[in-house]
Amino acid sequence: MALTAPRTPARTREREAHRASLPAGRAGRRHPLVATAMVLPLAALLLYAFGGFEAVLTQASSVGVMLGR
Repeated sequence: MALTAPRTPARTREREAHRASLPAGRAGRRHPLVATAMVLPLAALLLYAFGGFEAVLTQASSVGVMLGR
């Protein structure tokens, strides 16, 4: 994305303060597998709690019928 306006001094200071709060040597990013392992239990709980599995099956079935399978 193109930069359309220069950063203001206040935003630059905020960004530098945020970087200073991060642990040394870390860019503040997680490995994708760690992020996935954190999200999957919550996703499974929400899927079970709101009946998402049945909704997915119903949707897949109706798409299959619509496609003639």
